[in-house]
Amino acid sequence: MQQQIIKETFQLVSKRDDNVCNFLEGGSLIGGSDYKLIYRHYATLYFVFCVDSSESELGILDLIQVFVETLDKCFENVCELDLIFHADAAHQVLDELVMGGMVLQTNMAEILCRLQEQNKMQKAEAGISAAPARAVSAVKSMNLPQQLRDMKLPDLPQAIKDLKF
Repeated sequence: MQQQIIKETFQLVSKRDDNVCNFLEGGSLIGGSDYKLIYRHYATLYFVFCVDSSESELGILDLIQVFVETLDKCFENVCELDLIFHADAAHQVLDELVMGGMVLQTNMAEILCRLQEQNKMQKAEAGISAAPARAVSAVKSMNLPQQLRDMKLPDLPQAIKDLKF
């Protein structure tokens, strides 16, 4: 069902001229006439939001604009491959914008600050979780068998004579 919705939505949106409005009334596929598709087309990317009739069309277009500009800052000119291979990062941006259907933040500088904080925390966590692996790697690189062979042990009979009881 989800694939069918995506396919039909793309067919509807991609066939429209760039000079027509970016709103489509919902059909039976997306829940009836109480829903609308609001979209923006950037180069080869389409950003489509499905909202109910109580939402402001211009507000959603602004939200899409902030979303795309933030993605551009995160990926330096966002493209399809960025969204495919870094879907988690795109979801992080969207989570900073919208949560539970409510718009939380539209200030791009604030969103980027929160994303940088999250990245720092993830890197710190990766450092902590990688510590055991680094320790094992360090031990492996020590070449213990060679060090044991190179170790000079005292002559045992002489060492026993030198011990005083």
